[in-house]
Amino acid sequence: MNLKAIIMNDAAMQRSLKRMSHEILERNRGCDGVCLIGIHSRGVPMAKRLADNIKDIEGKEVLCGTLNISLYRDDIDNFTDIPVISETDIPFDVRDMNVVLVDDVIFTGRTVRAAMDAIITRGRPASIQLAALVDRGHRELPIKPDYVGKNVPTSREEIVSVRFEETDDTDCVELYGNN
Repeated sequence: MNLKAIIMNDAAMQRSLKRMSHEILERNRGCDGVCLIGIHSRGVPMAKRLADNIKDIEGKEVLCGTLNISLYRDDIDNFTDIPVISETDIPFDVRDMNVVLVDDVIFTGRTVRAAMDAIITRGRPASIQLAALVDRGHRELPIKPDYVGKNVPTSREEIVSVRFEETDDTDCVELYGNN
Protein backbone atom coordinates (compact mmCIF):
# COMPACT_ATOMS: atom_id res chain seq x y z
CA MET A 1 0.00 0.00 0.00
CA ASN A 2 1.23 3.45 -0.92
CA LEU A 3 0.53 6.75 0.79
CA LYS A 4 -2.07 8.46 -1.40
CA ALA A 5 -2.82 11.55 0.68
CA ILE A 6 -2.47 13.24 4.02
CA ILE A 7 -6.11 13.88 4.84
CA MET A 8 -5.52 15.88 8.03
CA ASN A 9 -2.39 17.39 9.54
CA ASP A 10 -1.99 18.16 13.24
CA ALA A 11 -3.67 21.58 13.02
CA ALA A 12 -6.67 20.17 11.13
CA MET A 13 -7.03 17.38 13.70
CA GLN A 14 -6.96 19.86 16.58
CA ARG A 15 -9.58 22.08 14.90
CA SER A 16 -11.86 19.10 14.29
CA LEU A 17 -11.51 17.84 17.86
CA LYS A 18 -12.22 21.32 19.25
CA ARG A 19 -15.32 21.64 17.05
CA MET A 20 -16.53 18.18 18.04
CA SER A 21 -16.07 19.10 21.72
CA HIS A 22 -18.30 22.16 21.24
CA GLU A 23 -20.89 20.03 19.41
CA ILE A 24 -20.97 17.49 22.26
CA LEU A 25 -21.52 20.29 24.76
CA GLU A 26 -24.20 21.94 22.63
CA ARG A 27 -26.18 18.75 22.06
CA ASN A 28 -26.01 17.73 25.73
CA ARG A 29 -26.52 21.27 27.11
CA GLY A 30 -23.18 21.14 28.91
CA CYS A 31 -21.22 18.24 30.32
CA ASP A 32 -23.36 17.26 33.32
CA GLY A 33 -24.42 13.64 32.91
CA VAL A 34 -22.01 13.13 30.00
CA CYS A 35 -19.18 10.60 29.86
CA LEU A 36 -16.68 9.84 27.11
CA ILE A 37 -15.56 6.28 26.46
CA GLY A 38 -12.69 5.71 24.05
CA ILE A 39 -12.67 2.45 22.09
CA HIS A 40 -9.22 0.80 22.10
CA SER A 41 -6.93 1.67 20.64
CA ARG A 42 -7.00 5.06 18.85
CA GLY A 43 -10.33 6.06 20.40
CA VAL A 44 -8.60 6.29 23.78
CA PRO A 45 -6.29 9.27 23.09
CA MET A 46 -9.09 10.90 21.11
CA ALA A 47 -11.50 10.63 24.07
CA LYS A 48 -8.87 12.09 26.40
CA ARG A 49 -8.34 15.03 24.04
CA LEU A 50 -12.07 15.66 23.81
CA ALA A 51 -12.27 15.54 27.62
CA ASP A 52 -9.39 18.06 27.87
CA ASN A 53 -11.13 20.35 25.36
CA ILE A 54 -14.40 20.14 27.28
CA LYS A 55 -12.60 21.01 30.51
CA ASP A 56 -11.01 24.04 28.79
CA ILE A 57 -14.40 25.17 27.47
CA GLU A 58 -16.64 24.42 30.47
CA GLY A 59 -14.17 24.50 33.33
CA LYS A 60 -15.46 21.09 34.46
CA GLU A 61 -14.02 17.60 34.29
CA VAL A 62 -15.99 15.14 32.18
CA LEU A 63 -15.89 11.45 33.05
CA CYS A 64 -13.63 9.52 30.69
CA GLY A 65 -13.07 5.78 30.32
CA THR A 66 -11.64 3.21 27.95
CA LEU A 67 -13.31 0.19 26.37
CA ASN A 68 -11.97 -3.01 24.88
CA ILE A 69 -14.53 -4.58 22.54
CA SER A 70 -12.52 -7.68 21.53
CA LEU A 71 -14.80 -10.17 23.25
CA TYR A 72 -17.95 -8.51 21.85
CA ARG A 73 -16.92 -8.69 18.18
CA ASP A 74 -19.16 -10.70 15.87
CA ASP A 75 -16.16 -11.95 13.88
CA ILE A 76 -14.08 -13.34 16.76
CA ASP A 77 -14.46 -16.87 15.33
CA ASN A 78 -12.66 -15.69 12.18
CA PHE A 79 -9.43 -14.81 13.99
CA THR A 80 -6.53 -17.19 13.49
CA ASP A 81 -4.59 -15.49 16.29
CA ILE A 82 -5.96 -14.76 19.73
CA PRO A 83 -6.90 -11.06 19.81
CA VAL A 84 -4.92 -8.79 22.11
CA ILE A 85 -7.11 -7.98 25.07
CA SER A 86 -6.57 -4.40 26.23
CA GLU A 87 -7.97 -3.37 29.54
CA THR A 88 -11.38 -1.78 29.87
CA ASP A 89 -11.33 1.03 32.41
CA ILE A 90 -14.72 2.60 33.10
CA PRO A 91 -14.45 3.75 36.73
CA PHE A 92 -18.00 5.12 36.87
CA ASP A 93 -21.58 3.92 36.47
CA VAL A 94 -22.96 4.36 32.94
CA ARG A 95 -26.58 4.00 34.06
CA ASP A 96 -28.59 7.10 33.15
CA MET A 97 -25.52 8.75 31.60
CA ASN A 98 -25.21 10.22 28.11
CA VAL A 99 -22.40 7.99 26.89
CA VAL A 100 -20.32 9.30 24.00
CA LEU A 101 -18.43 6.41 22.39
CA VAL A 102 -15.26 7.69 20.75
CA ASP A 103 -13.38 6.02 17.90
CA ASP A 104 -10.89 7.28 15.35
CA VAL A 105 -12.52 5.86 12.20
CA ILE A 106 -15.99 4.53 11.49
CA PHE A 107 -16.15 2.07 8.61
CA THR A 108 -18.61 -0.86 8.63
CA GLY A 109 -20.16 -0.02 12.00
CA ARG A 110 -19.34 -3.41 13.52
CA THR A 111 -16.87 -2.02 16.07
CA VAL A 112 -19.51 0.43 17.29
CA ARG A 113 -22.12 -2.33 17.53
CA ALA A 114 -19.73 -4.35 19.68
CA ALA A 115 -19.01 -1.28 21.83
CA MET A 116 -22.74 -0.69 22.38
CA ASP A 117 -23.15 -4.32 23.46
CA ALA A 118 -20.25 -3.92 25.91
CA ILE A 119 -21.67 -0.69 27.36
CA ILE A 120 -25.17 -2.09 27.79
CA THR A 121 -23.83 -5.03 29.83
CA ARG A 122 -22.76 -2.39 32.39
CA GLY A 123 -26.20 -0.81 32.72
CA ARG A 124 -28.72 1.19 30.72
CA PRO A 125 -27.41 4.62 29.72
CA ALA A 126 -29.79 7.51 29.04
CA SER A 127 -28.31 7.65 25.53
CA ILE A 128 -25.38 6.38 23.51
CA GLN A 129 -23.83 8.84 21.08
CA LEU A 130 -20.92 8.33 18.71
CA ALA A 131 -17.93 10.55 17.90
CA ALA A 132 -15.56 9.57 15.06
CA LEU A 133 -12.68 11.62 13.73
CA VAL A 134 -13.10 10.10 10.24
CA ASP A 135 -16.23 8.66 8.62
CA ARG A 136 -15.14 6.69 5.57
CA GLY A 137 -18.52 5.21 4.64
CA HIS A 138 -19.24 1.58 3.66
CA ARG A 139 -21.59 0.86 6.57
CA GLU A 140 -22.81 -2.72 6.98
CA LEU A 141 -25.05 -1.81 9.93
CA PRO A 142 -27.46 1.13 10.36
CA ILE A 143 -25.08 3.14 12.56
CA LYS A 144 -24.26 6.81 12.02
CA PRO A 145 -21.93 9.00 14.09
CA ASP A 146 -23.37 12.01 15.90
CA TYR A 147 -20.07 13.92 15.77
CA VAL A 148 -17.66 13.66 12.83
CA GLY A 149 -14.33 15.36 12.28
CA LYS A 150 -14.20 14.69 8.53
CA ASN A 151 -16.10 12.62 5.98
CA VAL A 152 -13.66 10.87 3.64
CA PRO A 153 -15.14 8.85 0.77
CA THR A 154 -12.94 5.79 0.24
CA SER A 155 -12.93 2.54 -1.62
CA ARG A 156 -13.15 -0.63 0.47
CA GLU A 157 -9.54 -1.44 -0.49
CA GLU A 158 -8.11 1.82 0.84
CA ILE A 159 -6.86 2.21 4.40
CA VAL A 160 -7.38 5.25 6.60
CA SER A 161 -4.65 5.56 9.24
CA VAL A 162 -5.16 7.92 12.18
CA ARG A 163 -2.07 8.71 14.21
CA PHE A 164 -1.94 10.41 17.58
CA GLU A 165 1.10 11.88 19.28
CA GLU A 166 0.36 9.75 22.36
CA THR A 167 0.55 6.45 20.47
CA ASP A 168 2.42 7.21 17.23
CA ASP A 169 4.64 10.24 17.94
CA THR A 170 2.74 12.36 15.39
CA ASP A 171 -0.73 13.75 14.69
CA CYS A 172 -2.14 13.10 11.22
CA VAL A 173 -4.66 11.17 9.18
CA GLU A 174 -3.34 9.37 6.11
CA LEU A 175 -4.96 7.53 3.23
CA TYR A 176 -3.22 4.47 1.77
CA GLY A 177 -4.05 2.55 -1.38
CA ASN A 178 -2.71 0.87 -4.47
CA ASN A 179 -1.97 3.20 -7.40
